[in-house]
Amino acid sequence: MKTPSAGTASVQRPEDENLGIGANMAYGLQHVLTMYGGIVAVPLILGQAAGLSPSDIGLLIAASLFAGGVATLLQTLGIPFFGCKLPLVQGVSFAGVATMIAILGGGYEGGGIPAVLGAVMAASFIGLLITPIFSRITKFFPPLVTGVVITTIGLTLMPVAARWAMGGNSQAPDFGSMSNIGLAAFTLAVVLLLSKLGSASISRLSILLAMIIGTLVAAALGMTDFSRVAQGPMMAFPTPFHFGMPTFHIAAIISMCIVIMVTLVETSADILAVGEIIETKVDSRRLGDGLRADMLSSLLAPIFGSFTQSAFAQNVGLVAVTGVKSRFVVATGGLFLITLGLLPVMGRVIAAVPTSVLGGAGVVLFGTVAASGIRTLSKVDYRNNMNLIIVATSLGFGMIPIAAPHFYEHFPSWFATIFHSGISSAAVMAIVLNLLFNHVKAGNSDQQSVFVAASDRTLRYQDIAALNDGDYFQNGKLYDADGKEVQIVDDEHGHHAPESRRQGMPATEGSHA
Repeated sequence: MKTPSAGTASVQRPEDENLGIGANMAYGLQHVLTMYGGIVAVPLILGQAAGLSPSDIGLLIAASLFAGGVATLLQTLGIPFFGCKLPLVQGVSFAGVATMIAILGGGYEGGGIPAVLGAVMAASFIGLLITPIFSRITKFFPPLVTGVVITTIGLTLMPVAARWAMGGNSQAPDFGSMSNIGLAAFTLAVVLLLSKLGSASISRLSILLAMIIGTLVAAALGMTDFSRVAQGPMMAFPTPFHFGMPTFHIAAIISMCIVIMVTLVETSADILAVGEIIETKVDSRRLGDGLRADMLSSLLAPIFGSFTQSAFAQNVGLVAVTGVKSRFVVATGGLFLITLGLLPVMGRVIAAVPTSVLGGAGVVLFGTVAASGIRTLSKVDYRNNMNLIIVATSLGFGMIPIAAPHFYEHFPSWFATIFHSGISSAAVMAIVLNLLFNHVKAGNSDQQSVFVAASDRTLRYQDIAALNDGDYFQNGKLYDADGKEVQIVDDEHGHHAPESRRQGMPATEGSHA
């Protein structure tokens, strides 16, 4: 059975295919398992940072699952002006973790979780207002900027993973003990072992499975306590404003607005990527509908005790791996998330996982975020420009709050809140420097810095040794003297060079050997 597309009934869009209840449930559950570790990590981090009880952390987790499920349904099924109707799983975004931790420690009157929720709501509302014009300013968020921000997110979270590995509670007598660090190391080893030896499906679930195995080992060693799992309701609807009415503070809102900008960029990239993967058209209107759904979900999520919502990139990868393009599969996954969100007992089970186990998994989880940013930065052109120094300065600026947590303590409170977060610091610096050097080019010299002096174009002898007399480049392709195309390979194994690399070659008639 297939569902007619929203456009013409004679043309079936790949995302509109309905595979049936059985397939939808099986593939939908796979989507949930793929992103489950990521969606519960954010409320775990923030709950621990806020000093919440295991019961309240369980409610945070349940709220995030519920909000992610509702956001997924909105994105995949859609309503007028909201939802791109593509197979995208929504959940709590990692992009705001460091900033929200900074807001938690900002010392606001009536702060804590309510200050975070208020900042998320206000910034999401601003994001919703600017989505119609966001496509016009995406040029200010190239891979140069987003790569810096994503890398900083991962690096900023590494101290969290280290504290987790040591036990989490610095006041506890066993904080930093060999038993805690050993348990974290064991969990990390299981992640790596499953990633190397397991099947593709096991490898994708390696973090979740390692947390389960690590928890079982901790239980056998008496290092965990599940006695509180039974305390509280087994099933309950998330209580609106359980953690108090949101409070609104200008500095916190400005700080979260930077996160919202990054979230919009990431969601735009995910929407365009999944459209390309499933080979369907994604125009500006569809992109706008997807971004509006993102912002509306983020605006409503704090009502139930959750945070900014964004498309999960790992699930975009899952669509590419499985080849299952149906949005109804992902919508079914959204129903699973809502069901899990109605079961606070599941949140309490997760909250009972030993902090050391989380630390071992966090090293990989947060390191993966940083590695994703580095991969994005690898796409940046560093030849004869200031991009290298922009990246270096922005990353260095973002590392200041990590290296010296009290660096901004004598600054005005609004300034300290914005720049006490490494991600905000790096984002502000990257955006400003990118504008200054790459958009406002007045005053730029040919040799702007010693950092670019060594990046003038050069070729090694072995790069041109295979060329023959009369060879020439035209339109990114190499031809011999008789006009026959010479195949270009990327390595010694004979793999063809990617089109993007070939397009970077000289393209004029006059480029002769």
